[in-house]
Amino acid sequence: MLSFGWPMRLIASKMVKQAFLFVCWLMVIVSGACSEEWSEQQSDHFIVYSKNAPSGFVQNALESAEQIYEKTTTTLGITRYQGWIWEDRVKIYIYDNADDYKQSSGYDWSAGIVSTQNRTISTYPSASGFFDSVLPHELGHIIFREYVGSDADIPLWFEEGVAMYQERGKRFGADDDVRQIMKTGHFIPLSALHDMRLGKGSDPDLVKIFYAEAASVVSFLLEEGEQYRFSRLCDELKKEVRFETAFKKSYMAYQTLNDLDVAWRGYLEK
Repeated sequence: MLSFGWPMRLIASKMVKQAFLFVCWLMVIVSGACSEEWSEQQSDHFIVYSKNAPSGFVQNALESAEQIYEKTTTTLGITRYQGWIWEDRVKIYIYDNADDYKQSSGYDWSAGIVSTQNRTISTYPSASGFFDSVLPHELGHIIFREYVGSDADIPLWFEEGVAMYQERGKRFGADDDVRQIMKTGHFIPLSALHDMRLGKGSDPDLVKIFYAEAASVVSFLLEEGEQYRFSRLCDELKKEVRFETAFKKSYMAYQTLNDLDVAWRGYLEK
């Protein structure tokens, strides 16, 4: 709400024209202020906040989010906690454009950012692959973390790989991307990938390699390693078992991450 530092006294003797111009000016100012406020639309499990995004886009975002919400746990073979209603609904903030989003998030290389603890997603309408990639990816983070818990010991590559697996394009295209990475000599072994962290200043090329490999190895675990083993791994993580221990217990064929690395590379080199 704007606050004015001078008294607005209208004197009856002033010319009608001056009063009319003043009222028009005031309406423009107030209208501009209102346009900067977030408006909201709700569905059963989501609240979308936007400023100037087209209403049709916002409605599509709500409908897509509901569909993704239902599909993700089936894809992962896990049971979702039933709690996303009323005040627990996920909040999706849609900024007007990439500049507004990047100014708010501080990330130049991302199209969306998520807070799993607060159940919030921030993105913008023109983000590449909004419905096919951005929304499924960020919702994948929230659904997965909600299932295993915020204190679960999860390496970044595994969590990002789970989120990437929700993107159909990445699920089916990551293997070819990694094969190209292997040809160029920039492949990152799983032991090194396991220790990597990404931040606002990360090299965009390194980020691409990280995400491609994360998507590929998690897809390998889900597609080649039998889904029930992945589900068992998630159950162990939910108990706050250390990742390496939970992994060894769930995937007995891979006693170490190096064993997984060898099997994964062998699969890609076929």
